[in-house]
Parts: sequence; C-alpha cells; structure tokens
Amino acid sequence: MATHDIVTIGASAGGVQTLGRLLEHLPADLPAAIMMVLHLHPQSPSILDHLLSRSSKLPVRFARDDDAIDHGQVYIAPRDNHLLVEPGRLRVVRGPRENRHRPAVDPLFRSAAWAYGPRVVGVVLTGTLDDGASGLWAIRSCGGTTVVQDPDDALHAEMPTSALMTLNVDHCLSLPAIAHLLVELAHQPLDGSPTPVPPEPLGLEVAVATRETHADVEDMRKLGKPAGFTCPSCHGALWELNEGELAVFRCHIGHAFGPDSLQAAQTEGVEQALESALRALEEQSATARRLGDRFEQNIPDLAARYEAQAAGLEEQAAVIRKVLRNGVKLND
Repeated sequence: MATHDIVTIGASAGGVQTLGRLLEHLPADLPAAIMMVLHLHPQSPSILDHLLSRSSKLPVRFARDDDAIDHGQVYIAPRDNHLLVEPGRLRVVRGPRENRHRPAVDPLFRSAAWAYGPRVVGVVLTGTLDDGASGLWAIRSCGGTTVVQDPDDALHAEMPTSALMTLNVDHCLSLPAIAHLLVELAHQPLDGSPTPVPPEPLGLEVAVATRETHADVEDMRKLGKPAGFTCPSCHGALWELNEGELAVFRCHIGHAFGPDSLQAAQTEGVEQALESALRALEEQSATARRLGDRFEQNIPDLAARYEAQAAGLEEQAAVIRKVLRNGVKLND
C-alpha cells in the first residue's frame, strides 16, 4: 500500500548543520527515500555526503543520473546540477538555474510532485531568500504534504518565512518534530482521496528543467503573462506565473525566480552595471589626462580642455564609487 515515501528536502544557509540534526533523528529502517538539495558552490568540491553520514543512520550519497529510487537511502543533489525525480528513477541534470542556484530546491519539489503526487512530502528548512516556496505549491497542488521548519527554530529564517507567507502549509514544526512527522508519514497509508489533477503548466516546467525541451512564446503564454522586464541571467523576456499567492518569474530558457530571488539578482545586476560604468569613466579620465600631458607644452589650451574633461569624469566616477561603497539598496 502506498505511503508518503518520497521525501524531498531543501535548505540553504545553515543547511549542513540543520540537515545533520534532522538525519540524527531518522531511523535506519525508514521506509522512504529521501532526496536533499543544499545550495552548493558550483566550483567547490563537496564533502557534504561524508559530513552528513557522520550523523545519519541511513546511508547518504550524492545522486547519480538514472539512479533507482530506493527506500532507506538519502540522495544529495551534486554541485552544479539539479536533482529531479521521475517515476522509478532520479535524474541529475545541468538545467537552467532557478532562484540563482543550481542545484535548486524548486525543481526537485516540482518534479517529485509531477511524478508521485500524494506520496510526496516537501520540507523547507533554514535558508535565505525564497527557494522552495514555488516547489511546495506544486507539491500541495498535486496532493502531497508540505512541511516548513518553524522560522524561530531555523538558523536562517527567510526561506521558511517566505514559504509560510505564500502558502497555507500542512505543518510548521521544529526540527525534531519534523523528523518524527517524516517517520509517521512513511508508515501512514495514503487516505484514498482522489488524486488532484496537476496544474497544466507543471509538466512543461519539469521538462524545461531537464533542457530536453524548450518553451516557445506560445508555451509561455500558457504559463503566464509577460512581466515587462528581462531575465537577470540571460536578458530574455520574463513571464509572470501565478502560483496561488506566489508570483514566479520565468524566461523561455528556463531561468526562474521567486520575488526575493529576482530582486537579489536585479540588485546584483545593478552593481555589475555600476562597476562597468566606473571602469569606463576611470579609463576615459585616464585617457584625457594622458592627452592633456601630451599637449601641455605645445598646445596649452587643448591640454587645459583635456584636464577639465578628466576632472569632470573623475567627479562622476566618485559618485558611483560612493554608491558602490555604501551598497546597492533594495529599499531606502
């Protein structure tokens, strides 16, 4: 008899310690498969599997593409790859970044919901910004169970808080209580309720995450409406999708952002643009200074004009340097 045996977990900042504490409370004979995403730096070799194995009674390893899904096993998303779920197997794919991350939590949650519906449990733990909120919406829409760590219990409360603000989750619990719930759900048969029909766009979003298909303009129209601004990752047009109370922004390449992640990416883009402008102004000023020095003896009027131009450019550069020094703010 089917139970809630597909457990998907997402974490970001503070995740190593939090995932270790969660695994400490899970028994070795847990009749469920656990898939975990922790935001990892794409270039850094990770020993996350070894770190988590120290506190886990369950075997822990990085997932491999086409792995069978086995009960009693913990699978971790490898660095710079999304971990996705298909019926009977896992996919490890270098799909488009979501919420500025790869691996990201939303693609895991979304694909599990599409493949296993009510059998899925989605858990959002400690972290910053809003990865996982859209994925929890997908799990709930497909009849699965949604769980969020109590923000007061989390090392970083933003990810749990974002999920709670945009979704009526099934459970908001401390870490030990989450572990107890997962054990209970893994032994609990599904209640026999009719399986909800998955939202129409969900299948396309799952397919796009694999890069095995793409969304054209007509597909994007089915997903949502034009947002009127561009993707911070590829500078293509963004489309706004409404997922319950949550707005998700996606381009046809597949990059996706929750509201907080989009603002963070835009802020980063502004900083990069200011740095480029600062470099250009400083180079132009240096050029004017050099030309002024060159003509100082023979054509002093021309040299003075270049000196004045350099001074004006340096004033503009100083303004940008001050903005960068104080930081680009989302709010006043």
